[in-house]
Amino acid sequence: MPKTWFITGASRGLGLAVAKAAIDEGDFVIAASRNREAAAQALGPNSEQLLCVDLDVTSADAAHTAAQLALLRFGSIDVLVNGAGYGHHGFFEELG
Repeated sequence: MPKTWFITGASRGLGLAVAKAAIDEGDFVIAASRNREAAAQALGPNSEQLLCVDLDVTSADAAHTAAQLALLRFGSIDVLVNGAGYGHHGFFEELG
């Protein structure tokens, strides 16, 4: 039975990798990103299996709206993956 995944940070990195794997397995995916167009470019247009939504994870209102869209479309959310994050790259000794 297919599961419904809600994945933040789905336009790149770990979130994108998890979204692709879930889609490949035949599951349903809500791909949340600060810019849904970036998620759509990475994963493809909205389809029976995929819904790309705008979501800034620092905004409670945006999270509520994205969750409502997901529930309207798929009825439930089975798996939540928080792939949204902040990257701080450099040598450990130089990061501060």
